Amino acid sequence: MPLVLNEEQSMLKDAAAGFLAEKAPVAALRALRDERNADGFSRDLWQEMAEMGWAGIAIPENYGGLDYGYVGLGLILEEMGRQLTVSPMQSSVLVGATLINLAGNDAQKQALLPAIAEGKLLVSLALQEGRHHRPAHTALTATANGDGFSLSGEKVMVLDAHVADKMIIAARTSGEAGDTAGVSLFLVDGDVQGLSCERVIMVDSRNAGKVTLNNVVVSKGDLIGELDGGMAVLEKALSIANIGLSAELLGLCLQSFETTIEYLKQRKQFEALIGSFQSLQHRAADMFAELELGKSMVLAALQAIDNDDDDLALMAAATKAKLCEIAENVTNETIQMHGGIGMTDEYDMGFYMKRARAAQQTFGDYSYQLDRFACLNGF
Repeated sequence: MPLVLNEEQSMLKDAAAGFLAEKAPVAALRALRDERNADGFSRDLWQEMAEMGWAGIAIPENYGGLDYGYVGLGLILEEMGRQLTVSPMQSSVLVGATLINLAGNDAQKQALLPAIAEGKLLVSLALQEGRHHRPAHTALTATANGDGFSLSGEKVMVLDAHVADKMIIAARTSGEAGDTAGVSLFLVDGDVQGLSCERVIMVDSRNAGKVTLNNVVVSKGDLIGELDGGMAVLEKALSIANIGLSAELLGLCLQSFETTIEYLKQRKQFEALIGSFQSLQHRAADMFAELELGKSMVLAALQAIDNDDDDLALMAAATKAKLCEIAENVTNETIQMHGGIGMTDEYDMGFYMKRARAAQQTFGDYSYQLDRFACLNGF
């Protein structure tokens, strides 16, 4: 497919850019951080997004969504990256709704997806258990108990955990930590007996959480997908999630770059605009070239999701790895090119770097994705 947006997609992108610039700029993130907002995001803003169809943009029409596809969702995430907009879009829509749509039965989809599309239900994936993203090392246990299971263990880095109405818990139903088989997915209420959540505010001022389950009882009806077969659906959902995060990283990198270019045109040193210094021009040109490559990779990966491409996992790993690399370079360069002012809290550049570092680590960083790319290629 051509790596250009059609008219409808361009209109969606422009509409999202205008809405977010007005309703959810970086100043809104500052306000949420400084007031220590209990939710960590604006529920009124989230409802507005849902009313515009954003929460259901990738959800099928027969389950209450727009069925616009992941290119549309990616364009919104890119614009959110530009403004550093805080919302449950990543946790509940990009990950939660995707998992339910991929693995849920019809009854589960009918019960959950319309509520997510309406912005009334927040769902989060509880997967990671250690310092690094290693899905196959799931050790939280799901022990057969009569007609159901008893879940016990801990999860960390659970996005928006403390506000989640429901969580999708990855648990081991057979085998040992490290086995790709034997992982199952269970849907639990956020306030179920035996579950506790400790809110963690990350370096980018967004929500994560440490979730502890102590003999949480679930029924067989709470199982999402096949018993012991959760890893296959997780891998596809995580590929989609990483492409979505790459779109967000692209947006924040583009905004950081454009802001820096404007600064180079205005800041004077030694009675000359610093943008006239050849060394800075070369570095800006390098960033521009890398960002153009990033645009093409992200759009191609989003199209691969909508086309159900056989190479989706490969494209996801390559795209996230490249965008992690670009984000690392661009945010470092933009801070340095701004000089001392770039390090201050009063200026926005630091916020972009902090969000970039958190997004890079989420669901696998540069090294993880590079290793995955090599393994998928048989190296």
